[in-house]
Amino acid sequence: MKKNILATLTAGALLTLSLSAGPISAAQAQFTDIQGIAGADKIESLHKDGFIKGVSDSLFKPELELNTAQGIQLIADGLNLNLDTIRFIKQPLPSDHFSQVKDGVWYSDAFIRAQYNGIQMSQDIDPSKPLTREQFTLFLMQGIEAKGGLPMINIKPMDITDEQQLTPEYQGAIQRSLVLTINELDADGNFNPKQTITRAEAAVMMYNAIEYMESFHAPQIPETPEK
Repeated sequence: MKKNILATLTAGALLTLSLSAGPISAAQAQFTDIQGIAGADKIESLHKDGFIKGVSDSLFKPELELNTAQGIQLIADGLNLNLDTIRFIKQPLPSDHFSQVKDGVWYSDAFIRAQYNGIQMSQDIDPSKPLTREQFTLFLMQGIEAKGGLPMINIKPMDITDEQQLTPEYQGAIQRSLVLTINELDADGNFNPKQTITRAEAAVMMYNAIEYMESFHAPQIPETPEK
């Protein structure tokens, strides 16, 4: 990953894909269980730069399912969604908005930051429920849009073999994720929207999203006219 990505995110934007919300430090050891999987280089790059950690110093467990709490925290931290420009009369709590999101636990703050940054979650969202590929994609693209990272242009929809399986309300976000190469189809052209997203898939998407955001917000240097 390009090193100047680190300059675009604050220290508070370090990611965790573990079940806890403890402090993150960049581990030196490489993961020993990602060899041969798609996106292994991207996962290791995020790991080396301190953006993600595994279940141990050497194990990432790429095949494990990502639950909703982990997914929301990954997006909120990875995109540095914050409340810096919002003033509150009282401190907002997850219980003000959600029936199943607890106050004062490791994922509480992420749900609040996501809620106030355009990520549209149902009132009864369950933090322990596994996230599907289309759900994670929708939340991620909503977060990118909140950061002002989506171009205001018409896109040419891509052909998706299993398009009939997509939730209609998610189609726009999924198409944008594909066109912007944040996401990709499988070898048969399927998106597999109802499959539970894995830790590896979510990490690769976050890598792609960070790289896209860096490119989108990079200052454009005007060309010097020839004399």
